[in-house]
Amino acid sequence: PTGYMENSISYSAIEDVQLLSWENAPKYCLQLTIPGGTVLLQAANSYLRDQWFHSLQWKKKIYKYKKVLSNPSRWEVVLKEIRTLVDMALTSPLQDDSIHQAPLEIVSKLLSENNNLTTQDHESIIVAIAPLLENNHPPPDLCEFFCKHCRERPRSMVVIEVFTPVVQRILKHNMDFGKCPRLRLFTQEYILALNELNAGMEVVKKFIHSMHGPTGQCPHPRVLPNLVAVCLAAIYSCYEEFINSRDNSPSLKEIRNGCQQQCDRKPNLPLRLLHTSPDLVSQEATLSESRLKPVIVTSNEIHVEVERNNTANQKMTANVGNDSEPNLIDCLMVSPTCSTISIELSAQADRILGCYVEILKMLSDYDDWRPALASLLQPIPFPKEALAHEKFTKELKYVIQRFAEDPRQEVHSCLLSVRAGKDGWFQLYSPGGVACDDDGELFASMVHILMGSCYKTKKFLLSLAENKLGPCMLLALRGNQTMVEILCLMLEYNIIDNNDTQLQIISTLESTDVGKRMYEQLCDRQRELKELQRKGGPTRLTLPSKSTDADLARLLSSGSFGNLENLSLAFTNVTSACAEHLIKLPSLKQLNLWSTQFGDAGLRLLSEHLTMLQVLNLCETPVTDAGLLALSSMKSLCSLNMNSTKLSADTYEDLKVFL
Repeated sequence: PTGYMENSISYSAIEDVQLLSWENAPKYCLQLTIPGGTVLLQAANSYLRDQWFHSLQWKKKIYKYKKVLSNPSRWEVVLKEIRTLVDMALTSPLQDDSIHQAPLEIVSKLLSENNNLTTQDHESIIVAIAPLLENNHPPPDLCEFFCKHCRERPRSMVVIEVFTPVVQRILKHNMDFGKCPRLRLFTQEYILALNELNAGMEVVKKFIHSMHGPTGQCPHPRVLPNLVAVCLAAIYSCYEEFINSRDNSPSLKEIRNGCQQQCDRKPNLPLRLLHTSPDLVSQEATLSESRLKPVIVTSNEIHVEVERNNTANQKMTANVGNDSEPNLIDCLMVSPTCSTISIELSAQADRILGCYVEILKMLSDYDDWRPALASLLQPIPFPKEALAHEKFTKELKYVIQRFAEDPRQEVHSCLLSVRAGKDGWFQLYSPGGVACDDDGELFASMVHILMGSCYKTKKFLLSLAENKLGPCMLLALRGNQTMVEILCLMLEYNIIDNNDTQLQIISTLESTDVGKRMYEQLCDRQRELKELQRKGGPTRLTLPSKSTDADLARLLSSGSFGNLENLSLAFTNVTSACAEHLIKLPSLKQLNLWSTQFGDAGLRLLSEHLTMLQVLNLCETPVTDAGLLALSSMKSLCSLNMNSTKLSADTYEDLKVFL
């Protein structure tokens, strides 16, 4: 019979597959031997015929191995069949993902259905399938088997020799652990197995270095996000039992304020209150008592001790009805009145936490990884229980310190909150913050790097004055130069209205040599400013081309410019640094900065101080959208030239609305 087949032929029924090679045979045909006869299949060309031939052979053998390995009798025979199966997959001319995945799935099913294998059998099977894992991710069930092996035999040579290239491939090529959570779990268990070796974290450090590579730039963009995802999941798992046991766990804001409302919460069934007293209920009803007794909540091996005081209760009472989180710039942070929450983890969880926090510290040491790491950690992707854990925040402090020391704005700007109404690292590690464990050294370091960047604004100084004036004065009293500069700027920009507070700041400045020197410089500047702003002098002024910031400063210090309304700096070499002098001109209405190096930082300063400015020419300057948006607060601006700048269409539309 010829034509199309009326009934299908099962792969298991095919006894043999051959290419027709005798003389005068039909072209491009395959001969299938089945029970009761043969079937000839004719293809359109030799390429398609060969593709059919190898595909049918592959399917036929796969069904054979599935049948053989589904009923194992002797494991030495099974192991031999697995090796043959792997060799067949490696030597097949077919190019398809299923060619390597099918054998892995067969072995995965075999292992999941036979839990009585010895450790030696485990390792022999892993070594046998190792060649297939070089270019393929292990299937989920196989990942679970690998995880079990890492937990039970972390010192096995299989972990180092076989699993290392597999994990390296996962970290380099995986795009989403959400779709393959067991790949992440396998990577997590592999790193913990490395930590169990004699050298411990040194082995982990060498592995991280191998993933980064010897050069200054890691060639694999997916390595860092994948490593961070593994670290975050592992750290979360350390607190997972505690989190799950407390459905009514307090928010970070409540933790920061001392968990004052813990008494109002109804604990779950697994929780029990220890060291309580009969008058606990009456204490709960009368929050005005001077001090509540400590309450210890336990969940298996995790203990949380909460100590509350009367001041905390008064603070909470004052804030009733205000559930919004404080904004970083508008309100750096309300200092918590509480005291301490101590979390004690189990020994295993403590080892996991130590290992993965140490990895985050390693990642922060690589210059090329630090910007992306800072961006990934900016939303604070840790459970609130971790942020209340003193050991965790103390260890993570190294990472935050590395961000605060990095001069790149893309790194240290991630210390701020990711959006309004959400805490940032700057808040958590500032004095009074839930993670602050020093006298403000890290806080001073963060303020220093932010003040040296583009955050030297009135708004930033106002927020410090309102919420962190005490710590700033204390650090200035101890000779911290950054805080001395902060206090001088507060006086110079008239941030402080209260005369007593001003006098206290002046006394603080005069109590140290560095403060006395900077305060004297401030007084000199103030005298020069009064002379500069005195009525008189020209109304129009044009600087010669090629003039610099120093030339402008020298000119403005030579007399009175209280009447100056029009200043042209076009085609000069001035930069954003000259904004410090421009903001001292009270009558300035027209400013020409055409073809200068005036940038975003200068625009931010102008927008806060030159409220009378009406005409501004920024043609051919290096300003960007970030700086131009600051001009939206200059309501008196009538004319703005932004030709030949990096202005985007969206920013242009936004400025049209505000100006």
